[in-house]
Amino acid sequence: MEKKYKVKVNGAYEYQFSIDDITSLDQQELSGSKFHVLKEHKSNKAEVLCADFNKKRYTVRINSNIYEVDIANELDLLIEEMGLSLGSAQAVNDIKAPMPGLILDVMAKEGDEVKAGDYLLVLEAMKMENTLSAPGDGIIKSVHVEKGQTVDKNQLLIELE
Repeated sequence: MEKKYKVKVNGAYEYQFSIDDITSLDQQELSGSKFHVLKEHKSNKAEVLCADFNKKRYTVRINSNIYEVDIANELDLLIEEMGLSLGSAQAVNDIKAPMPGLILDVMAKEGDEVKAGDYLLVLEAMKMENTLSAPGDGIIKSVHVEKGQTVDKNQLLIELE
């Protein structure tokens, strides 16, 4: 099975590429994020301005034009073909203890505005420190634990709004 990708540019234009299409491009890397690309005997300068690998979203400059590019791989295409959507997952608003342990530190307090990936607290379990982070952007609605408290598995630690 040939690897295929679907690319959406600026939320409006869709293109499909195979891995062969991509590898056949005549391109030369100039630096970590800058490239020189020849396509149909035309020279193009390309630069990756911003990359969000988790969301597969990129901001690129081709010559003097800037484009927002979303890339879907084979798994994304299969999920879409089945009528499912990863984007329709319910937002996680509760942070629960993944295992029993001891709260070593609480970095978040009620009313704090947090971004995805921000550290919220440290849980020690099985002699290992586990830093729990915000699953998405939000505001801390309430903190149900404090430093030094022991918690059970699935115990509510923090609520987000």
